[in-house]
Amino acid sequence: MFNGKNIHQNYMMQAFKQAEIAFEKKEVPVGAVVVHENRIIGRGYNQVEMLQDSTAHAEMIAISAACSTLQNKYLDDCTLYVTLEPCPMCAGALVWSKLKRVVFGTMDEKAGSCGSVFNISSNKKLNHSVEVIQGVMEADCKFLLKEFFRSKR
Repeated sequence: MFNGKNIHQNYMMQAFKQAEIAFEKKEVPVGAVVVHENRIIGRGYNQVEMLQDSTAHAEMIAISAACSTLQNKYLDDCTLYVTLEPCPMCAGALVWSKLKRVVFGTMDEKAGSCGSVFNISSNKKLNHSVEVIQGVMEADCKFLLKEFFRSKR
């Protein structure tokens, strides 16, 4: 049987695979999966350039897919795994969809909104608070992002 850390590693690897798809498509390599009752119910990778849509972040796509799968606007029994700390828009979506937990790989020191720059996910003034776990597969997630931006220079 898996312990908690192994389960987080397993699902983060699935999010990382989504980030690799984004990388191959020349998108900022961020990937996400939503898990409900030990089953992935939503997947997403950044598609901002492909769709010419500034809201087409991995988290938003995965959340939409998960809501569609459950046929419910709330994901209160779900965990989102994402390779990069969510931005303000995505952290807001975590709160509005009432996700139970977010597990992310590496911090976003420019726009992170789950504890680094902002703390939208756990702001007590909002109607919901999301549990945050950070640093799962951090080195891998950080490396993929650095490689992407290095290739752009």
